[in-house]
Amino acid sequence: MITDHWPLRGLRVSSPRLELRLPTEDELAEVADVAARGVHPPQDRPFLTPWGELAPAERARHVVQSHWRRLGRWNARDWALDLVAFHEGRPVGIQDMRAKEFGVRREIVSGSWLGLEHQGRGLGTEMRAAMLHLAFAELGTRSATSMSFTDNHPSLAVSRRLGYRSDGIDRDVLDGHVVVSQRLRLSPEAWTEHARTPVTVTGLTDDCRTLFGLNP
Repeated sequence: MITDHWPLRGLRVSSPRLELRLPTEDELAEVADVAARGVHPPQDRPFLTPWGELAPAERARHVVQSHWRRLGRWNARDWALDLVAFHEGRPVGIQDMRAKEFGVRREIVSGSWLGLEHQGRGLGTEMRAAMLHLAFAELGTRSATSMSFTDNHPSLAVSRRLGYRSDGIDRDVLDGHVVVSQRLRLSPEAWTEHARTPVTVTGLTDDCRTLFGLNP
């Protein structure tokens, strides 16, 4: 079985409305179709890498290739986990968490996207809350960070709702112009204080922990 060689296939993170897990190939195609239908309004630019502005077919291909690339490059010292969020059995977006030297630093950074047709129902907040439970309660994370453009008010609102606090700014260049991002950081204490979503994690085996850079 594939889980004998890649135990992350058996990892499940479940909240009241969502299940987060690695997709099958057909499910990856389906979440790529969700991206093709749109991930943000045309007038918005929420991503430093502006993949959401690509043509629909290119946008879908970006999702597929990014997923394969991250799995192919995975090692215990530098990993990125793309968890597809399923609502009522169908994919609605992706919640990721990434880390370098996690076994030592115990710090993750996260990002996410939700299909435009699924926004405005609190699913983005629930996705992040489920991921944070995996990070803090199950993997022993000591710090979770996120970053959003200063005008990306929905993303910043999700972070603050979950207990993140400001952690400075970053200045980058997008299409020849400076863009400013707000960095945010979440501690275990603040996560515990703001955790409201019941989450269940299954399939986090000793072999999974080894892939994350942890001792079983």
